[in-house]
Order: sequence, then structure tokens, then C-alpha cells
Amino acid sequence: MELLLGSGFFLVLAIVVIAVFLHFVPIGLWISALAADVHVGIFTLIGMRMRRVPPAKIVMPLIKANKAGLDVNVNQLEAHYLAGGNVDKVVDALIASQRAQIVLPFERSAAIDLAGRDVLEAVQMSVNPKVIETPIVSAVAKNGIELKIKARVTVRANIDRLVGGAGEPTIIARVGEGIVTTVGSSEKHTDVLESPDDISKTVLGKGLDAGTAFEILSIDIADVDVGRNIGAQLQTDQAEADKRIAQAKAEERRAMAVAREQEMKAYTQEMEAKVVEAQAEVPHAMAEAFKNGKLGVMDYYNMMNVQADTEMRNAISKSGAKAKTQPVAK
Repeated sequence: MELLLGSGFFLVLAIVVIAVFLHFVPIGLWISALAADVHVGIFTLIGMRMRRVPPAKIVMPLIKANKAGLDVNVNQLEAHYLAGGNVDKVVDALIASQRAQIVLPFERSAAIDLAGRDVLEAVQMSVNPKVIETPIVSAVAKNGIELKIKARVTVRANIDRLVGGAGEPTIIARVGEGIVTTVGSSEKHTDVLESPDDISKTVLGKGLDAGTAFEILSIDIADVDVGRNIGAQLQTDQAEADKRIAQAKAEERRAMAVAREQEMKAYTQEMEAKVVEAQAEVPHAMAEAFKNGKLGVMDYYNMMNVQADTEMRNAISKSGAKAKTQPVAK
């Protein structure tokens, strides 16, 4: 019984040792590399395990590169993987560039990949140019008519400017700016409708691909639509604004006139009140004058006669003026 237990223990131990050995020593991957005539030492594979680099992610791209005739070694691929790059995509890009006879060293391909760009897509775009469709660009000619233009830009990736070069949004923005400038310098919108290729020529002549990761091959105007009459709308808005300003000023003048009228009414009422108050003081003053002997009875009669005479003359003058204004009956 003890013998069987001892044998079982050694069997389990042997299995564990073999599993650990096969984990650290990928025999199958090493045999695949030898079969593909790629010389990768067994200790190199063990070192990859120690450095936590999956050997398959290095050996399989290395086999692929070797079969394609590329001069790439294990250390380059492992260093690129440790730097956070995509080894398999870099090798595919190198193979594609070699087949397309595009000069692309491993260092540049690795730099493009580490810069966050898809290096394989860039190589494919160098062989097969890409068409970028711009959104609808609204531009206004000098006669105030709006044009809505959509363009298609054919670009090819520039391998030398992929690192540090601007992307598609910059191309779209520059093309839109060129369209707005070209239409804005046209006297009439019909000039643009007659020859839309002038826009393409003008925009291409400005070198819009400078500092970008692309080379512009052509700019084609896909669609041109006539929009609003911006000039007439601006004039209408200006007239409406002037009308509102005039109405506000008129309302201000009316309010000032009403306020002035109210002030005059208040002033008139105040004066009338003072006159009534003064007239009320006259009997008291006359009584005081009689009492003090400053005014006699004859003086009072003379004053009343003068007052009556004045009232009579006023009545006569008013009746005469009224008679002059009335028409003479025939």
C-alpha cells in the first residue's frame, strides 16, 4: 500500500514537472521555427517567458517575415512588443510594402505603429488611394447667394509624413476653407455653377496637404446646390432692425411729450390754485384796508367802475372777433 502511494506521488510530481517545463520551454513552437528554417534558441524562448513575452507573438511573425525574405531578427520584434507595439501588424506592413516596392524600413514601420497609426492601412492606402467625402460646405458669393457644396478628396498616404503629420480632419477642414474662399471671391453664384472645376483647381493650387500625412491627388466637386439669398435676408433683417430702432425712438419722444404735457398741466393747476388763493385774499385785504382807513368808499367805487369797464371792453372785443370769423350769408 505504501509502495502504491509512493508511486502515485512520484507520478503526480513528474506530471507537474513536465507541465512546468513545457510551459517555460515551448517545444512545439521551437520545432515549428526549426521546420520553417528560423533559428530561435530554446533558451531565447525561455527568456521570453521570463520577460513575460508570449513566444508565439514573436516567433510566428518572425517565421512570416523570414518566409517573405525580410531582414528582421528576434530582438527587434521583442523590443517592439515590449514597447507596446503590434508586432504582427508591423510585419504584415513590411511584407505589403516589399511587394508594392515601397521603401519602408523596420524602424520607421515600428515608429508609425507606436505613434498610434495603423501602419498596414497606411501602406495599403499608398497602393490604393482613399476617397474622403467632405460634409456639405456652405459658402456665399459676392451677390449674396448661398451655395451648398460637397466635395470628394482622393488622397494617398505619405509614409514619410505619417509620424507627426495631420490626419483626415485637417484635410477636410482645409478643403472646406478653400471652397469658402473660392466661392466668396466669385462675383456671382452662376460663375461657380458654370465651372465648378475652378474650385478644384484653386483649392489644389494652395497646397492643402502640407504638413499632413497624406498627398492629395484630386479634389472633385460632387454636388452643388443653391441655397438661400443671404444678401436679401441680411437687408431684410437690417430694415427690420432699423424699423424697431425708429419705433423705439418714436415711443421715447411720445413718452417725453406726455411727460411734458403732464408737467404743464400740473404747473397750470398749481398757478390756478395760487390765483384762487390770491383772489380769496382780496376781500380780506380790502376789509383790512377799510378798517385801517387806507381805502375809502369812493376809492372802492372807482375801482369797481374800472373793473366793470374792463369787463365790458373784453366782452365787446370777443364778440367782434367772433363776428369776423363767421361767414357772411348771401
